Amino acid sequence: MNTMKQRGTLRERIIRILLNEPIGKLTMYRVAKEAQSTFPWVHEFLQKLEARGLVEKTTVKDYSGLIEYWLEVKTKPEKTEYMHKDPLSLLTRSRLQYALTTYQAENLIQRYLFPSRTDIYIREEDKDQWHQLITQEGLVGKGNLRLLITDNHVFYHSYKQQGLCIVSLPQLIVDLLEEGGVCAEAAQKLLEKVAMNVVRTS
Repeated sequence: MNTMKQRGTLRERIIRILLNEPIGKLTMYRVAKEAQSTFPWVHEFLQKLEARGLVEKTTVKDYSGLIEYWLEVKTKPEKTEYMHKDPLSLLTRSRLQYALTTYQAENLIQRYLFPSRTDIYIREEDKDQWHQLITQEGLVGKGNLRLLITDNHVFYHSYKQQGLCIVSLPQLIVDLLEEGGVCAEAAQKLLEKVAMNVVRTS
């Protein structure tokens, strides 16, 4: 991984960690460990975020602002598209790691969007196995199922709901915002709820 890409990856990991643990209970050393980064690099990046008024040490001061900053610096995942008659059934049968995001994930949590497409993050090392699994019953090409490949840290704080694995709420929000349109509307509704809860617990 080149230095520029590595810095971008670490930056996103730190943002993801802070948004999932916004009330400052993690030390900088713990953030560095969770991000698989060095303490000096984390300290330097947190100072940059602090200068923007987004954090104070490891406490998030502007949750929505940090989400917006993440959207600005977010790396676009590699995407592969398929058509499958029942993507959710496929996921429940698979033993491979995944995490739902965008339409299906939002529908499971908030039920604002019609789940017109199933987007899942997968590990790069599982790509060929997913391809074989999907093409046994489905077709390759633009359709209702999309595989997303990025840094494996995307699975940080993913969780299960109704037997399906979903990305963390901050990851879902930023992914919905990136989609735009009605997804951005859903993201804003979700963001308001999450940010309100952060205020209550801080």
